[in-house]
Amino acid sequence: MRYVAMGSVNNPTEAQILEAEERLRLAMVHSDVTVLDQLLAPELLFTNHLGQVLGKQDDLAAHQSGKFNIEVLTPSDCQIQLRGNVAIVTVKVHLIGSYDGTDFDNNLRFTRIWTLSSKDTWQIVAAHSSLVI
Repeated sequence: MRYVAMGSVNNPTEAQILEAEERLRLAMVHSDVTVLDQLLAPELLFTNHLGQVLGKQDDLAAHQSGKFNIEVLTPSDCQIQLRGNVAIVTVKVHLIGSYDGTDFDNNLRFTRIWTLSSKDTWQIVAAHSSLVI
């Protein structure tokens, strides 16, 4: 399932963010560290649902090593707020896979902050995930 914003997409920037979110989804499912490297800003701060703060290299290493394996990542309820060269995305995802040999099947809510880089590409500078119960 592709990313779809709630309501109609009338803004070209919003369409770019939806495309970036879809590229991120596919890169996560396929552990494509080349694409992840492009989408994650060097200064990324990610607080996961366990309260751990991770950086870009932590995320890339988990995918590269095979420690993080995603089988299903289904987005829903995506909302986008645009503020100049910043986009704030909140999205609910159904995530199935394993981490370090432990299986998971969870619903999570992600908030991601995308900024326009000096190369005019969208990158995530901060993110947070919470378990949806």
